[in-house]
Formats: sequence, C-alpha cells, structure tokens
Amino acid sequence: MLVFQSYNLINKWSQENKNFSQTTYIALLNVARRLSILNQNTLPSRDLIKQLSGNYFVVNINNHIDAGVLEQYLLEEFQAHGLNMDFEYGIYDCANDEMVYGDFCSIAEKEYKNAPLGDLPKYQEFIYYFGVKFPNKSNFIIDNIRLAIIFSIISLLAIIFFVYSVYIILKQQKLSELQKDFINNMTHEFKTPISSIKLASETLIKSNAIKSDSKLNQYAHIIRGQNQRLNDQIEKILSLAKMEKEQFKLKIESVDFHQLLQQVIQPFEIKISELKGDLNVNLAAKNTIIQADRLHLTNVLNNLIDNAVKYADGRPHVTISTSENNGKLTCTIADQGIGIAEEHRKKLFTKFYRVPTGNIHNVKGFGLGLFYVKNICDAHGWELDLQTKLGAGSTMILEF
Repeated sequence: MLVFQSYNLINKWSQENKNFSQTTYIALLNVARRLSILNQNTLPSRDLIKQLSGNYFVVNINNHIDAGVLEQYLLEEFQAHGLNMDFEYGIYDCANDEMVYGDFCSIAEKEYKNAPLGDLPKYQEFIYYFGVKFPNKSNFIIDNIRLAIIFSIISLLAIIFFVYSVYIILKQQKLSELQKDFINNMTHEFKTPISSIKLASETLIKSNAIKSDSKLNQYAHIIRGQNQRLNDQIEKILSLAKMEKEQFKLKIESVDFHQLLQQVIQPFEIKISELKGDLNVNLAAKNTIIQADRLHLTNVLNNLIDNAVKYADGRPHVTISTSENNGKLTCTIADQGIGIAEEHRKKLFTKFYRVPTGNIHNVKGFGLGLFYVKNICDAHGWELDLQTKLGAGSTMILEF
C-alpha cells in the first residue's frame, strides 16, 4: 500500500507538472503572437519558448518589448488558461546585457518573504526576450493534488495503526502463551502430589486407629474431599488447555438426560437440605435421549447447579426443569440468589473472570466454571443462555 500510494502521488505530481508546463507554454505562445501582431514582426520559427527551470520560462520575441503591454497580455492569457497564480517577469536589455525587472503580479495578494523574487537569470542564446517566473508553482500543484495527498496521509495513518495493532496483538499473544505454559506446567506438577495425598488419605481412612478416633477420621475425610476438589479444578484447567490447543476430542454417546440429571442432583439434595433450602425438580420432557460426552455433560450440570447453590442469598432455592420445544430438549436451572448486574453479564463466560465483590470473598473459585461450560456447549453445538438481574436471581437455559 505504501508503494502504491507513493507511486500514485509521484505520478500525479509529475502529471500536474507536465500539465502546468504545457498550459504555460500555450499561454506564453499566445502572448508572443499578440506582441508580434502589435509590433508587426515575425516570430522565430524555432526555439520560441524555453523552460529554463521548473518555474522559469523565457520567450524569444526578436523585437523591442513594451513592459506595460507585456504585463497586460500575460495577465489576460494566464487567467484565460486557468493559471490563477502569482508571477513576476523581466525583460532583457541587450544594451546593458542584463535582465530588467518588470514587476511582481500578485493575483492572490500573498507575500513571499522567503521566495527569491527578482532572481531572473539571463539566457545567452536570445537577443530580444522576456522571462516569466512563478514563485509559488509548488503550492499551485499541491492545491491541485490536495485530495490525493489527503488520501495518502489517511492511508499512511491507517498502515501505522495496523502495524501498531499487529505489534500489540503479537505481544499479547506471546504473554498469553507464557501464561498458558505456566498454568499447564503448574497443573501437571500438581498431579503427582495430589495423587500421593489421595493415596495417603485413603490409607488413613481405612486405618482402624483412625476409625476409632472421630476427630482424626473427620480430618482424614476433609483431606480426601479437599484433595478431590483440587484435583477436579486441575482437570478442568487441563481440559480447557486441550480445548484451546485444539487437542480436545469428545466421546459422543447416547445419554439419557433425565437419568444423568438425577444422578447429578442427588449430592446437591443433601447439601441444600443441610442449608435449609429447597430443590424443586420438574422433569416434563418425554424424549430425553441426547448425543453427548457423558463426562463433560456431567461436569456442565455440576457447575451450573453448584453455582445456583453457592450464589444463593441466604437459603438456596433452586428449580430444575426440562421441557421439549420444536424438537429440542431444554433444561432450565433457576435460582433466587444474588443475581448479576448487566455490566458483568457479558463477561461471565470469559476465562478467569469473576464478578467483583470488593474485599469480600464468600465464594471461592478461579473463574473457570462458566468458561468451561460455554466451551463444552460450543463443542457440542448446544445453545446456552443466561437470564439474570441483580438481586433477582439467575436462570441458565440449556438447549440440546
């Protein structure tokens, strides 16, 4: 794009220079003819007009020249040919062998403080001639190609912005890869001690000495439970890492959704009962066989029901229902919890994102649950929708 814009701009500049020279040549030729008619002399057959520089022309008249008439003719011809620009002229005096400065004709009434006005060189090959110089020729051409210059500047700014954006994206990608590598290495390193803790806790629980001591038995079960929780979180991170690297494969099979849902609900019934809440289940769907990865579907349901319980406002009130609509099986998990503000709703499915709660951290987590749920739903082609309002609870809708 830079090469194309540069070529285009140079080409337009060259074309405008050529047009300027041609138009000026025609205007000066008409001036010379009018002077020859006025003086009743014949113009030279060749070398009538010479362009000595980009903005300086000399015209061979072969007779004496009246400065007043010349200026009038120059003004009339330049305006007639659209050369509405300031110019200066001079007449060669062969007696003194020097250019006699005529006048500076300002059409735009501009002052040229830095322009070398009056610098009209002699041309040795002519005897009777006059010279015309355009001190602001460059500005005149720039005005003619102003639109091309503006588009070139816009293109340049766009390219600079694009290059900067790519630089930022590559930098962020590098940081993201470092973060992923760190998390993946960390989670893999945790697998060995977690397995050792699990083995040790199982051994403790089976020990008769531990069974006989209620407190030690309770502690052993706590160790096993927390170890399992940590292992689940690590497995979730590893699954997400595989999904992001496109190494993730679903084991699709036929699953009775109601049967699986009832298995998932059982542990939560006890938990909700302990919290003195209530769990309402309404399974109204008839055709409940779906194609899914059983393990990941179980994790999805666990995540959604667990969130409904964790984010309850006091006692949890959870309603789980199924229905059929247009050949789709719909599962709805609703709660009467704290709800979510609108500004956080769109970010809930972002990795590591958690709704800000200030210095209060009543609910633990890494912000991976809903991100995992969304990725699993996308991988299966399921539709996931969240309806929520701050202080009025949340409703998760899954369509299979």
